[in-house]
Amino acid sequence: MGSSANDALVGMSAFVTGGAGGIGGASARWLARDGASVTIMGRTEEKLRNTVKELDEVKHKGAVMQYIVGDASVGAEVKKGIEFASAPTGTLNMCVATVGGGTTMPFLMMTEEVYLGDLRTNMLPPFLAIKYAAPVMAANGGGSIVLISSDSARMSWPNLAAYCAGKAGLEAMMRVAADELGHLQVRVNAVRPGLVRAGSSSRMFEDKEALKKFVVEKPLGRTGVPDDIAAGVRYLAGPESSWVTGQSFAIEGGDELRKAPNLEDVVRRRYGDDAVDATIAGRIPNE
Repeated sequence: MGSSANDALVGMSAFVTGGAGGIGGASARWLARDGASVTIMGRTEEKLRNTVKELDEVKHKGAVMQYIVGDASVGAEVKKGIEFASAPTGTLNMCVATVGGGTTMPFLMMTEEVYLGDLRTNMLPPFLAIKYAAPVMAANGGGSIVLISSDSARMSWPNLAAYCAGKAGLEAMMRVAADELGHLQVRVNAVRPGLVRAGSSSRMFEDKEALKKFVVEKPLGRTGVPDDIAAGVRYLAGPESSWVTGQSFAIEGGDELRKAPNLEDVVRRRYGDDAVDATIAGRIPNE
């Protein structure tokens, strides 16, 4: 998937966290293909190195493709990554924060550690990306920050309470940041994907019965691929969306028009009938 390249981003620089992942890598590729110098950050150097090789194949002449090893949930490492990303052009024009993930588990089974862990995973990395990218952008006339949310931010997903809370919190934070930073010409938006074959979601594609439940709730009749999301990231990151801020752009095959699939079979296989039956009866398992 994808469209033909253009030169709309020539001379600009971008920083992508989770840049070796499915959505992060695709987003980096779309930005590079249109001329941006792109820096990706992640925790696995081999994956980062391989992704940069792919970016080198589509980049424009003179654009710099580079990586830095770092953890998107550690402020000092995010700040260092943004400084590194700013070096090729002297500033940072675009920042894409893609790190996230969640736990599929009945509400009454969740521990404090699981709940807070999902909130941290989904809210801390985008917070740090905004915090450290915005000053660099503001000092040079503005820029665009794009976060990755989820359709779960708007829908009730049984067995995904912590993930839903994390993504809803991400969108609330995004809107406040967009409001506070707008006068500096720093835009903050999000893309809200449905089920995409990427990252931790890939395991869902191994469960054919569960996958059918997802597809039947999508009017367009299929799950997503990373390029579907990257197209939205490219629009929100680039100059074409210069009058857009504080928005969450749903790219999910239309599933918000219907309902979330019932994943009870999945949690039963994962945690056992006794534990799930206890939660359905209103009891905390093993208490």
